[in-house]
Amino acid sequence: MLQSIIIIALAAGLVATLIRLAQHRRAARAIMQSLITRREIGGNRLPGAAGRNWSELISEANELIAENKSMQRTRSGRLAQLEATLGSLQEAVIIIDHDNTVLLANKALQSLFPGAGTVLNQRFENVIRSAAFLEYVGAVRNNTAQPQHEIAFVTANETRWVEVTGAMIPAVNDSSSQWTLFVLHNITRQKKLEAVRKEFVANVSHELRTPLSLVKGCAETLVDGHRDMSVDDRDRFLRTIQNHSERLASLIEDLLLLSRLESANPRLHVERVPFASFLHSIIDDYRARPAAAAHEITTDIDTNIGELSIDTFKLTQVVENLIDNALKYTPAGARVTITARQRALPASEGGGRGVEVCVRDNGPGIPAADLPHIFERFYRVDKGRSRETGGTGLGLSIVKHIVQLHGGQVRVESGQGAAFFFTLPA
Repeated sequence: MLQSIIIIALAAGLVATLIRLAQHRRAARAIMQSLITRREIGGNRLPGAAGRNWSELISEANELIAENKSMQRTRSGRLAQLEATLGSLQEAVIIIDHDNTVLLANKALQSLFPGAGTVLNQRFENVIRSAAFLEYVGAVRNNTAQPQHEIAFVTANETRWVEVTGAMIPAVNDSSSQWTLFVLHNITRQKKLEAVRKEFVANVSHELRTPLSLVKGCAETLVDGHRDMSVDDRDRFLRTIQNHSERLASLIEDLLLLSRLESANPRLHVERVPFASFLHSIIDDYRARPAAAAHEITTDIDTNIGELSIDTFKLTQVVENLIDNALKYTPAGARVTITARQRALPASEGGGRGVEVCVRDNGPGIPAADLPHIFERFYRVDKGRSRETGGTGLGLSIVKHIVQLHGGQVRVESGQGAAFFFTLPA
């Protein structure tokens, strides 16, 4: 009888222990789940978690969860502040971790690399595909990088130049690893302007060299041999000096004019004038010139065109340049027609009503390959003939700048002859 009581008591104690152990396991799993999900624990939610030890464990777990939440809020706040700061920058910014995963990137980066797609949490090398950039990343991490490094991104359509600065920064999550910050400044426009400047200097040097060499050569010949030189030879050398001096003066005058037009304040002297009468006065003046004697100049100007606000001096240069070119590059007997019409301007030209002027000739026209470059500085279709007629290669570039200052646009068409158009807003 005693033995049975003992066995029953042991069995009951074992069952109670197993139940208690199961409750402890459930409580332990609940605490672990709460730590994972960062949800605070209430003692009444954990059956079997009674006693001082369990209370202390739950309290410590709750403190750990609260501290973790606070750290997460701090980290999120820092990231939000960092993202807000980066978003306001015009320069592209990207931050990567030690595994080359993109952690942060502003909108300017996606504007610089529109084909990158989704950037965050992507591998850096999948966002910016450039071996030169990857080498720079390694150099920054090894502390051997230049303070500023230029990298060219070549695609099928264009070449973009970027000036990159990189630095190591502490991780926001307070881990022992470091992040790498890169600031990318798009310098493509500066590179293009630099190329234009170099080309311009080279063209100016070339244009000045020829007349200067001739003037210098003729002057040296006259100095050394004028005593034994015939009157006709001396006259020929002096005329050569005179012609090329005039060409130099014309070139310098056009360069100064172009420089003023491209300045920050070109100073247009605008006044309201009857535009049709303005055009007729220029054309009538040209008809009286010897250069127009062998050509037929006709007009078709809408008499309903009213007054326009223009700089009469500068716009006179535009019309005279276009007529002068038409007379120079067409044979004797050719016809030059100046037309002016009112029309609606496209949105690309500001919209609204405006006036379109066309100077058309029936000469040989312009080759299709030359049309995209015709308004560039020093560009000539017939280089030899242009120099013979005293052209500087800057006339059409000046035309373009003056028209754009008035808010208009220029274009050229070529078929049976050449037609130069320019628009002015009404």
